Amino acid sequence: MGENEEKSPDGVKYYRLSEIEEQNSFKSTWIIIHNKVYDVTKFLEEHPGGEEVLREQAGGNATESFEDVGHSTDAREMAADMVIGELHPEDRHKIAIHEETPLTTLKDDPSWLSNLLIPALVAVIVTLIYRIFTTESE
Repeated sequence: MGENEEKSPDGVKYYRLSEIEEQNSFKSTWIIIHNKVYDVTKFLEEHPGGEEVLREQAGGNATESFEDVGHSTDAREMAADMVIGELHPEDRHKIAIHEETPLTTLKDDPSWLSNLLIPALVAVIVTLIYRIFTTESE
């Protein structure tokens, strides 16, 4: 486990993503939140949301899940006690959250075709159908 550890000039321990990914068992559970590495092994049974929530994120990036829940200030302070280091700067791009791109793009500029021609054609067709049915019934 210690072979991939590096320290910054500030004394911060850096962990490689491959090493963090290995820590996903009941004996050792690590997660990444905002590029900080947390050892949550001892907290699994105490977590208010249940240990499954942490286990699902074990060995990976839990930033989005952590923020989506809206943790309290107390929870953030508790989490600060579990920090064991940071994700190595060279591995940070590997867990970057990519913005989802929409499958289709919509144009906001209305055209005369959709605003005038189509409703006019629908009105003509409805009128024709109405006249056909009303003349047949006489």
